[in-house]
Amino acid sequence: MEIKIAITDDHKMVLQGIPSMLQGSPELKIVGLYENGKQTIEQIGIDMPDVLFLDINLPDINGIDLSKKLLKLQPDLKIIALTNFEDISFVRRMLKNGVHGYLLKNTDKLELVTAMKTVLSGELFLQKDIQSRLIQQRVKKTNDNGLIPKLTRREHDVLIAISEELTTQQISEKLFISPKTVETHRMNIMSKLGAKNSVGIIKIAIEKELL
Repeated sequence: MEIKIAITDDHKMVLQGIPSMLQGSPELKIVGLYENGKQTIEQIGIDMPDVLFLDINLPDINGIDLSKKLLKLQPDLKIIALTNFEDISFVRRMLKNGVHGYLLKNTDKLELVTAMKTVLSGELFLQKDIQSRLIQQRVKKTNDNGLIPKLTRREHDVLIAISEELTTQQISEKLFISPKTVETHRMNIMSKLGAKNSVGIIKIAIEKELL
């Protein structure tokens, strides 16, 4: 069975390297090479790949948001994240969007092919290092008695607004509360999550599946 492959990455070394790596396998056919999200969205319906290797760090959109858009356009497309980002929060967000596999760029040909065949058979493929980290995090959660910080409804509204990168004034206007009240909620959220700043708030909220 021929497998049609596309790659989205803004590094030419990757766009040239993967096709070179996969040479010599007649069942594998590269049908699309895209340097950004715009190209991917415009071409994916024309090239119709079976599998898309998708980087997270792109010049015009992040791969997390792009994966969601692509799977709405092409529900049968199998997307495998191929990235340098090892942070489990990225893995969780990609999987939440329906991505079918997650690989780091230190992979080899055998693992690339195995990943493609696995996702095309309807299963999820995670690189062993990624699997281990997910398991460790689950164990840690269990050891912590699975405690998930309880936010009030309003605190959760503020948390979502923070994740949308809104300023205190914008959150105030959106939720019809005073800037001072926004800051109070922000401080309460930081305290409950054990975060030091807004970046920490988002990272911990994703890890604890509050977003």
